[in-house]
Amino acid sequence: MELADGVLAGDQRAIARAISLVENEPTRAPSLIRQLFARTGQASVIGITGAPGVGKSTLVDRLVVECRDRGKTVGVLAVDPSSPFTGGSILGDRIRMQSHSGDEGVYVRSMATHGHLGGLSNATSDAVLILDASGCDLVLIETVGVGQGEVDIARTADVSIVVTIPDAGDEVQAMKAGIMEIGDVFVVNKADRSGAERAVFEIEGMLALREFKEDAWSPPVLKTQATTGEGVSDLLETVNRFSEESSESQERRRERVHFRLTELLQYTFIQRLEKQEHSRILVRDAVERVAKGEVDPYTAAADIMERVT
Repeated sequence: MELADGVLAGDQRAIARAISLVENEPTRAPSLIRQLFARTGQASVIGITGAPGVGKSTLVDRLVVECRDRGKTVGVLAVDPSSPFTGGSILGDRIRMQSHSGDEGVYVRSMATHGHLGGLSNATSDAVLILDASGCDLVLIETVGVGQGEVDIARTADVSIVVTIPDAGDEVQAMKAGIMEIGDVFVVNKADRSGAERAVFEIEGMLALREFKEDAWSPPVLKTQATTGEGVSDLLETVNRFSEESSESQERRRERVHFRLTELLQYTFIQRLEKQEHSRILVRDAVERVAKGEVDPYTAAADIMERVT
């Protein structure tokens, strides 16, 4: 209970220990989350994604400054690539946002993806709850890369921001493959570069091809210069407007709960398979049969399900 009390009091050391616990000791995480959950549900969760080099970290830093100027407390989860050798994150929060290190109203933490295709680790959702329970008004999640797998951020955040830059041909093409569907707000950063207006026009053109329900939120395309802070205030105002005006914001929270519950059910089922000797034998035998071509994977999986449920 001591750790939970520290988190609820907003103690940054307790928050750090709690996030380390959900990352490294998943068997202890449920007990901690049960103690904190009644104090969650107040923070706005903002996801920020985009290809490397578009200036996500600088934009997040400016958003933190803007939020603090408005008297808001902020938690930042920078989801970094996992090392293929150690499983730890390659980029560290020690080199991020150094200017906020002495601000008790800001908590910054880098988290490893641990191989998740969507760029979000299993512990990210629990870390969001920890920051929410600690009293953060906003939780910013900065994710790795951009691609089909990044739809995970839309299942974790209340509002998703997709960031690109002028003349980012490959990145804009990648948006057509699926990223367009996750963005609630699109940002063309480094807008002082030539081609910024064209980038806005291209994204707006792609958005025009989507079908929106009547009165549904239509994602705006904004321009920012994160290095100077230009456009960041407008971005935050737009995010707030989405939360206040969009009928999708409440539905998004329900979807987030559904995604997390489904994720936990999958994890619990796999844990059961791995812990029970009978289940391990079933899986081992099924692997051998599939490898020998005696049965197809779908039939093998269905057989295991029938015998363990």
